[in-house]
Amino acid sequence: MDFDFTDDQEMLRDSVRKWVDKGYDFERRRAIVKQGGFSREAWGELAGLGLTGLHVAEAHGGMGFGPVDAMVVMEELGRGLVLEPFAQGALIAGKVLSQAPQAMQAAWLPKIAGGEALVVLAHQERGARYRLNHVATAAKGSGASWTVSGAKSIVPVGDQADAFIVPARVSGAVDDAAGVALFLVERSAAGVATRGYPTQDGARAAEVTLNDAPAALIVPAGEGFGALERAVDVGIAAVCAEAVGAMDKLVALTVEYMNTRKQFGVPIATFQALRHRIADVKMQLELGRSMSYYASLKLDDAPEQRRRALSQAKLQLGQSMRFVGQQCIQLHGGIGVTDEYIGSHYFKRLTVMEMTFGDTMHHTGEVSRRMQETAGVFG
Repeated sequence: MDFDFTDDQEMLRDSVRKWVDKGYDFERRRAIVKQGGFSREAWGELAGLGLTGLHVAEAHGGMGFGPVDAMVVMEELGRGLVLEPFAQGALIAGKVLSQAPQAMQAAWLPKIAGGEALVVLAHQERGARYRLNHVATAAKGSGASWTVSGAKSIVPVGDQADAFIVPARVSGAVDDAAGVALFLVERSAAGVATRGYPTQDGARAAEVTLNDAPAALIVPAGEGFGALERAVDVGIAAVCAEAVGAMDKLVALTVEYMNTRKQFGVPIATFQALRHRIADVKMQLELGRSMSYYASLKLDDAPEQRRRALSQAKLQLGQSMRFVGQQCIQLHGGIGVTDEYIGSHYFKRLTVMEMTFGDTMHHTGEVSRRMQETAGVFG
């Protein structure tokens, strides 16, 4: 299998890396954190690079790129610790709304591609514990009109997004996957209330409450749950790639620190015990990188194979993120946990990503459940 990137993908990587290095340095990021954890200006700059249209078809003003291109972008955004919810607002939103009725596609996809509209997935509910079929939010229909009532938690930039993709139940019990449909709810609509707050990694999220809020049907029940699973899988692949970028940069920072920090008159990088530890760290990084590639390459597989592959990838990335983060911070010593040092922010971001779209414990269960009669993770 050829793992070389195309010239276009390398150019894409280079353009994102240049923007991160020149336009999104640590000081700007700290300023955005102080302002609340999200910058419309930075989002506009991503749109100016054409990135917000990455998963939008060319007919709607996008680039129509695939999963590997998205992976390349996410790795570079991970290296730069970019706070803006690119995976949500560009990748997931573009994929989900491409399944909407033509009128809705024409109304929203060009605005997403141009960075004028920020649409995020609002799917988490209290008590769900990452179970996508656990949907208590209810939708009521009257002719072609719908209203949605319920509550969604930890919605990325939920108090500043323009609209939400909301899984809601149109029939069945609270865990019945067949009764789930996907709706578009505008934040400015009547009956929508948000409460924003900062997250541990410096980004922003919100609790979203819907009280008979007007909604537009994106994907009907019967197809809705499959579309939700696909959206979350796109998010998992994006998080995996972002984690690889963040770990790559944190390891580089750690190696640089070990080569400059001296003890007993010599750099600590000369100590054999520490060299063995950084070798283990790099091994976990490369395991994570290979599984990130695997996740992106499996996104177009049949649902059952895709879901298992994405859980396998998230399981490995969760283990790698925890190991790399903890070891790199410990190799730094006290400076590694100070707010003034960028390494601590990589650690916090990795910690949050480990719990995004299902933590390691959850995906351990998912992989085990999908092994059936096979032996081993890849059986």
